[in-house]
Amino acid sequence: MKSTTGCIVVGGGPAGMVAGLLLARCGVSVTVLEKHSDFLRDFRGDTIHPSTLQLLDELGLMEQFEQIQFNKVSQAQFPAQDNSPVTVVDLSKLHHPYPFIALAPQWDFLDLLARAGEAEENFTLRMNCEVTDVLSDLGKIVGVQYTGPDGEHEIRADLTIAADGRWSRIRDSAGIAMKDYSVPIDVWWFKVPGALKREFTLSPAFVNGRMFVLIPRTGYVQTAMILPKGMDTELRAMGVDAWHDSIISAAPELAGSVAGLKLDDAKLLDVKLNRARKWWQPGLLCIGDSAHAMSPVGGVGVNLAVQDAVATARLLAEPLRESKLTEQHLAKVQFRRTVPTLVVQGMQRVMHRGLKQVLKVKGEIILPDPIAMIFRRFPRLSAVPARLLGVGVLRERPPARARRN
Repeated sequence: MKSTTGCIVVGGGPAGMVAGLLLARCGVSVTVLEKHSDFLRDFRGDTIHPSTLQLLDELGLMEQFEQIQFNKVSQAQFPAQDNSPVTVVDLSKLHHPYPFIALAPQWDFLDLLARAGEAEENFTLRMNCEVTDVLSDLGKIVGVQYTGPDGEHEIRADLTIAADGRWSRIRDSAGIAMKDYSVPIDVWWFKVPGALKREFTLSPAFVNGRMFVLIPRTGYVQTAMILPKGMDTELRAMGVDAWHDSIISAAPELAGSVAGLKLDDAKLLDVKLNRARKWWQPGLLCIGDSAHAMSPVGGVGVNLAVQDAVATARLLAEPLRESKLTEQHLAKVQFRRTVPTLVVQGMQRVMHRGLKQVLKVKGEIILPDPIAMIFRRFPRLSAVPARLLGVGVLRERPPARARRN
């Protein structure tokens, strides 16, 4: 079975859904292909930063988003010498309409975007459709092959957008080369029932060569345990009791909640950090994790991907609508988004080196006195990392035709 459309988006994650919705609102016929039958997957980037919240507002979707159950985080604190925490990131000090990070299940966020897409005549979302290969003609990508509930399909378009994640099949099928960086950490993600004493604050805890990031959610604490790369098997062999003890040491208030946790509840994230040397080929553009896999450090991956999608729609909607898309247009997207990607990945590489040293320390980790003193004396400094974390290096505005009052 064969069909045509203006633009194919492979992958129904945040980047793919935002790109599809914006292009459809701009008059481009868009088909989004998502291989799963729904969006229900845990630990898939639940942080929605101020830049993305402002985008939802501009798209007229904030009222619907506020109906989702979400938590707010506005600060990050580190322990200091006198056992009192020091605020090093404070989004509440930003001059921004949404000075906080919203923690919402990603499936609710994607469902919201899907419902918004359904209202657009140019938007088609096909679930349970797995792309198997790209179609090429005279050196240009002209579409994809995919398997759906009703069999094999071919769909052709002026542009195929690869938004299918860090393991992108489209990118690999097209032969796009990646530059990989060494990463010294992996992450265990898991949920602990209960609540933390500080509701709106992220507070890392360091216990015997492990670092815990405790994220307050409604009814539970979403927890990231950062461990040295390749330590998953060894830690599981140590047994569930040792794991429970480390959690209790990191968050004593959760002591009564860990008994029911099993090692199978800890999901390993094999952390990768890379980027495509060239994000595009004729007829193909990679965005989000397909173009640059990010570390979970800082939780900025989703929002960087969303900004990629916004830039893509703003730069490509008109040439797509008028059937005048060229390689120069695709190159403009990469040029526009390269600096934010390099800055974020550079910061993450620096933080990785610090974490590598931290994970070697068996005792207590505290913020050095000079740094603690500076942040306490000049609390406005906490707005600087907050700006980089919450808004980013370069803010992208959606196309005028996609905005709604």
